[in-house]
Amino acid sequence: MAKIELLLPAMGEGIIEATINRWLVGEGDSIVEDQPLLEVATDKVDSEIPSPVDGVVAKIVMNEGEVPSVGNLLAILETGKEAEDIDREEVTMEVERITGNKETMIPSGTDSSTTTPADHAGKKPEVQEIPRQTPSGKFLTPLVRSIARKEEVSPGELDKITGSGEGGRITRKDIMAYISGRTAEASDNGRSTSAVSSGMPGTEEGDRKVEMDRMRKIIAGHMVASKQISPHVTSFIDADVTGLVKWREDNKQQFLERENQKLTYTPVFIESVAKALRDYPMVNISVDGDSIIIRKNINIGMAVALPEGNLIVPVIRNADERNINGLVRAVNDLAHRARNKNLQPGETSGGTFTITNFGTFRNTTGTPIINQPEVAILGVGAIVKKPVVIETEHGDAIAIRNIMTLSLSYDHRVVDGALGGMFLRRIAEYLENFDVLRKI
Repeated sequence: MAKIELLLPAMGEGIIEATINRWLVGEGDSIVEDQPLLEVATDKVDSEIPSPVDGVVAKIVMNEGEVPSVGNLLAILETGKEAEDIDREEVTMEVERITGNKETMIPSGTDSSTTTPADHAGKKPEVQEIPRQTPSGKFLTPLVRSIARKEEVSPGELDKITGSGEGGRITRKDIMAYISGRTAEASDNGRSTSAVSSGMPGTEEGDRKVEMDRMRKIIAGHMVASKQISPHVTSFIDADVTGLVKWREDNKQQFLERENQKLTYTPVFIESVAKALRDYPMVNISVDGDSIIIRKNINIGMAVALPEGNLIVPVIRNADERNINGLVRAVNDLAHRARNKNLQPGETSGGTFTITNFGTFRNTTGTPIINQPEVAILGVGAIVKKPVVIETEHGDAIAIRNIMTLSLSYDHRVVDGALGGMFLRRIAEYLENFDVLRKI
C-alpha cells in the first residue's frame, strides 16, 4: 500500500526549524485526515501538524525534543493498511532510504538519546556518550556532541555554555570557545581542565533554582544574540500628546458601544511609526552580511506580554495601508489571540519594525533590545501629566500637559545618530499633531 512521507511543513517566513514538543499518536495508531499528529514549537509560536491522509502511523522518525528543519522527515504514514499488517522491516528500510542514515534507526524500546552503533555490537564506547539534550533541555547538534565527546566536555558543562545560534543553540564556535577558555583557565591555575569552577553563583539557605520554560530560553537566546549582532544606541524624546489623549477620551466609549472594540493608543502609535517609516525608508531595512535589504513592505510587530510573563511579537503586515479602524481591529485581534496562544505561525514573522509599550506597566521609559533581523525598535513610555512651558500669543506660560517619552534603540552599523534622531522626532511630530477632530 501507499507510503506517505510526513515532512515538517513551512512554518512562516524566516522559520527554518521547529522543536517537537509532543507526539499525539504512536506507531501503529490508525489516523484520519486532518487529525493532529504532533505538536511543534518554533521560536515564534506553537502549532499542531495534521495528518494529510487516512491511514496508519507506520514509523515515527523524529522523537520528542528533536529539532528538525523544514522539509525533514518526521514520520512514515501508510494508507489502506491496518496496523497489524505493517511490515516494520520494510518501513525501516524506507526511512533509511529517505534519510540516508542507518544510525538513526533505533529499535523500539531503546533510548535513542544514548544508543550508539557500538552499543548494538555489545562493545563499550571508548568515550562518554553525549545525549541529544543537556540536563536542562538544550538541543545538541551531532557536530557539537562529537566535539564534546572528543574533548571530554560533560553534559553538565554543556549546560553552562551560552549558545549564539538560533534560539540559543550551542554552535561549534561556542563549544570551541568554551574548550579554549577552559584550557587557558586550567593552565593559569596549574590544574587539569576538569577542575574548572562551574561559575555558578553562590547560594544561601532558602534559595530555589527554577528551570526556564522553553519560551523563556528562546527569548534569552534572542536577546543575547541581538546584543552580539547589533551595536545598540538609544535616543529619547518627549512628545506632548495632550490632543491625542483628549481625542481618545472623547471617542473610546462611543467606539466601544458601536464596534464592541476597545480604543487603545497602540493603533495610533503604529500609524505614526508607519508614516515615519515611509518618510525614512532607511530605517525599514535589515542587514545581510555587507549588504542592506531595503524592505518594500512596512510590517510592524507589537510586543505582547503573556499571562505567564513571557513576550511574543505578532506582526501587522502592510500597516501603512490600513486606516485607524483597521489598525484597531488588527491590534485587538492579535493581542487577544496572542494571550490565548491562538496565533498562526505566519503571524509572528516577517516584521520590519517593532513597538514595545513600557507604559502598560506605568514605566516612563526604557532601552529596548532590537528584534532581529530588524534594525530599530521603539519603546513607548507611560503618558504622564507634567507642568510644561508652552508658547502663547501672550508669551511663555506654564501649563499641565500629557507628556510621553519615546525611546528608539537602533543598530549603529547602519543607522547613524542623525537618521535615528530625525526618525524619532518625526514619530513625535505625528503624535503631537494628531487631529483631535478626526472621526472614527
